[in-house]
Amino acid sequence: MYNVEIVGTGSFVPENRVSNEDISKFVDTSDEWISERTGIKERRISTKENTADLAAMAARSALDDAGISPEELDLIIVATVTPEHFTPSTACLVQAKLGAYKATCFDISAACSGFIFGLTIAEQFIKTGLFKTALVIGAEVLSKIVDWNDRSTCVIFADGAGAAVLKRGVQGIISEVTGSDGNGAESIACHAVPLKNKFCDFSKDKANYLSMNGREIFKFAVKIIPECIEKVLEDSGYSIDQVKHIIPHQANIRILDAAAKKLQINKERFYVNIQRYGNTSGASIALALDEMSKGGLLRNGDLIILVGFGAGLTYGAMMLKWTKDRNNNEEENNDAHNG
Repeated sequence: MYNVEIVGTGSFVPENRVSNEDISKFVDTSDEWISERTGIKERRISTKENTADLAAMAARSALDDAGISPEELDLIIVATVTPEHFTPSTACLVQAKLGAYKATCFDISAACSGFIFGLTIAEQFIKTGLFKTALVIGAEVLSKIVDWNDRSTCVIFADGAGAAVLKRGVQGIISEVTGSDGNGAESIACHAVPLKNKFCDFSKDKANYLSMNGREIFKFAVKIIPECIEKVLEDSGYSIDQVKHIIPHQANIRILDAAAKKLQINKERFYVNIQRYGNTSGASIALALDEMSKGGLLRNGDLIILVGFGAGLTYGAMMLKWTKDRNNNEEENNDAHNG
């Protein structure tokens, strides 16, 4: 069995910034109402890029960061609930955009837990020796499935993509947990093409917009985040005090505050960027991880926990030991340049 590490990260968001004030022009809401309830101040909404476009841009950034060429990829996994087609997969579209023709490609649908699910799947392929190098992408254009007249959802969801490159190497991935609870399937859902043919009743069509029972999702998230974190800690042998950063799915600031209280830790232990990007579902953890890495917040040896929850219902967490020290690399490069 091989050890697996993350050797590069990337992200991409649309240029179009949409503030709370912008949304208040067509929905009965305000900056104060949105900020207090969610922590969101602005989000990115695509005006031209579709899911595969965002995914490919994040992928290129991750490949550049890792120093990996597209031809070296054995596997591409895209986690998304907003694909461009039922078929082909978004991953196949990304493969063509990158020229990664050696790679096996497929999508997974695990909503906001999708990036963690994707990392876990890729890890197994590499750990067992079937593949050497994998690209995992979380990408969403949620603006396609949001009802822009529904104040309970249109203020929350947004567009973006994040990616990570995984390779055989030192032990970067330490432990993980994933799970699902289909009994909560209708708590957050978006119906696809309805059953409609010459032999059935057309009258039961449902709108294909995202719907959410916010109260139920809040209760689920506050319960499952601490459980997932405690599980990966138990499996790893580390304590919560040894963890440098927790990177959660960026859903709602109140959820993170409540989860921190339940874990009896300072809420500052959670990395938060929801104020800038909103809830980007499968992209949110990947986007935050890249932002932290590129911002020099992660150092070699740091213990990190990724944790997510979402429609399905799905949930998952992963403990990492960070092995890419950007600060040290920059210092070494500067010393070499100065020498």
